[in-house]
Amino acid sequence: MSDFLAKVVAESRERAAAGKRERPEAELRALVAAMPPVTSLLAALSFPGRRFIAEVKRASPSKGDIGPIADPAALAASYEAGGAAAISVLTEPAHFKGSLADLRVVRLKIRAPILRKDFLVDPWQAWEARVAGADAALLIVAALPGERLREMASALAEAGLEALVEVHDDAELEASLECGAPIIGVNSRNLKTLAVDLAVAERLGARIPRGVTGVAESGIKTTSDVERLAAAGFRAFLVGEALVASGDPARTLREWTA
Repeated sequence: MSDFLAKVVAESRERAAAGKRERPEAELRALVAAMPPVTSLLAALSFPGRRFIAEVKRASPSKGDIGPIADPAALAASYEAGGAAAISVLTEPAHFKGSLADLRVVRLKIRAPILRKDFLVDPWQAWEARVAGADAALLIVAALPGERLREMASALAEAGLEALVEVHDDAELEASLECGAPIIGVNSRNLKTLAVDLAVAERLGARIPRGVTGVAESGIKTTSDVERLAAAGFRAFLVGEALVASGDPARTLREWTA
């Protein structure tokens, strides 16, 4: 685990511990019991054509501030108007300037499935995500060694959430397949150097078996990037920075899905 990832994981555990003190899991479970079923991310990505998960992303460790997002719900609505299959909301506060408040306001505006994107490491966070309005959540294999990946996948399923399981190399891909993940995200960003290489997605994407939905993540900036990854077999793409900075994300999405 890289130093950066270890730091973010430790911070996530601290947030979960503080959250448990304020809202015990039993309280969250009771709230979830009264909620309607989630909207399926897997189903949304299964329609014909290119499918995009468009991300509400304020900042990143590699880029710093990406662009002002005064109204995350309005941004998400523009994504949906542009044909996004789903919306991803970054909720990590220290390095990405996200929050569950962003997810909650997006939920009020959006019918498409919402993915909580964060460094989730504690089963309590699955219930927290569900109560906030998420339909699915990201699990990063590199942050969940050993049996922790299965533990978190089980926690999401129990809370009624779907999982997008993120991998960066061959070993992580094997772990995700052994876990039975139906949606696997291939992140082209190296978590140690933060450098992006689309060849990573091309190589690992070729190893994702039929029946599993692959999602290309990171480094998608242009139509040619989308075409390149589509040629490698991807039909689903997660994009944040390029859309936030585009000035007209709905138009950009329409161009990419054409």
